[in-house]
Formats: sequence, C-alpha cells, structure tokens
Amino acid sequence: MLIKDKVVLVTGSAAGIGAELALAMAARGARALALADLDLAGAQVVASRVEKMGARAIAVQADVSVEADVRRVIDLAVGQFGCVDICCSNAGVATSGGPEASDNAWNATWAINVMSQVYAARHLLPAMLERGSGYFLNTCSAAGLLTSPGAAPYAVTKHGAVAFAEWLSITYGGKGIGVSALCPQAVRTPMLEKSISGGNKGSATLSASVIEPELVARYAVDGVESDTFLILPHPEVADYVLRKATNLQRWIEGMRRVFAKG
Repeated sequence: MLIKDKVVLVTGSAAGIGAELALAMAARGARALALADLDLAGAQVVASRVEKMGARAIAVQADVSVEADVRRVIDLAVGQFGCVDICCSNAGVATSGGPEASDNAWNATWAINVMSQVYAARHLLPAMLERGSGYFLNTCSAAGLLTSPGAAPYAVTKHGAVAFAEWLSITYGGKGIGVSALCPQAVRTPMLEKSISGGNKGSATLSASVIEPELVARYAVDGVESDTFLILPHPEVADYVLRKATNLQRWIEGMRRVFAKG
C-alpha cells in the first residue's frame, strides 16, 4: 500500500521503533497520524515533529492492553481524520523469566504483545473491509520466529503475534487487506536497554549487531509499500529460520549452546 495521503495509527509511538515509524510514515507522505502511548508527553513530542513535516497529527494517551483504550484511539482517529488506512500495532513489552514468572507478568505480556493487535483488528477490519482497503503493520520481533533465551513470556507472545499476523493475511489478503509482520532482532531502544540492564540479553544474544530504530522504520515503510508479509531488518534472520525449519533438532541443540554461553 502506498503511504502517501494515508491516515496512519501508531501505538507505542513515544520512543524507539514507534516514534521512528511515525516519522518515516510522515516522510513518505502520510496525510495524518494518530500517535498512541502511555507516555503522552513523549507522543506529543513526536506529533509535533510529524506536524513540522507537513502531516496532521494527534497524540493520545492509551493503554493498548485495554480494549476500550484501543477502540477510543481508533474512534478519535476516525473522528479527526475520517478513517484509519494503516495500523501500526507496535506497542510491546519485554518480560524475562520462564514458568516461574508470575501470572500477572504472563498475562500483561500477552495482553500487550498479542491482544492489543487483536483489538486493533477487531475494531478496524469492518470499515477496512467495507472500503476494500487497509493495512496492518504488526511489530512481532524475530523472537516470534526463533526464540529469546531467558525470556519465555516475550518469546511465546511474539510467536503468538506472528501467528495472528499470518492468520490475518491468509484470511483477508484476498479482500484488500495487507498485513506485514515486522520482525527485527536487537534494536537500540529503551526496551532493549531495560532488558539488558535487568540481566536478560534476549534476542541480542542471537544477533551480530544492534541496529538503530531509524533503520527498522525504513525497512518497515518499504515493506508496507511493497506489500511484503515478513519484514526482516536483520536479513540474517531468514537464514536462521531456514536452518530451524530444515533441522529443528540441530537448531535446538545449537540454541542450547548459545544459552549456555550466556
């Protein structure tokens, strides 16, 4: 889908990948952006930068783990701009641990990393299907294709996010709805820094490089405009996925060695 003159909704837009997605969408000619985040002040700063680029923008405080908040953001965007053409469900949380992690941690990670994307689709699809046009850019992470040592809630929910994006694309791709799953590895964002400072290197242990969020955003907008389902800002992830699919047992044994090295 061409981004020019489209209305774009971005969640998790106050910093990191979300902020850069908003700026990249504006640079490609989006006419308006709705920017949602728990950090309203941060989203307002990004909205101001977007407006200086010539697009309209609103910043909305929202908790995307709550369906009513997701619907409110969508209603505000539609009320201000007439529709939502492209939804970037980018908000996410990195949670470390395994089975010992609390139910609250597991449930919160599921709600943010998966259900927020379900809520967005639930409330946007009817109008998109009626128009015969719409796009979902869902930030999923390479952890959803591979794993994330030391962070079971993150890895499991990101697998769920990839699965949901696949389902959306298969079910609605023939009805004018585009879907992309954005799957970077380590990106220099506040979330990565918090994860590493907490003792969990996560996907960073699998990657030869930590890349900047601006690069992820460039991959993302190119992927949307070329209707690419799987967007890989770390191209080496494609090789990892192929190795995993070709010999799962060998891949698991290799990952055990990676995890053992810390």
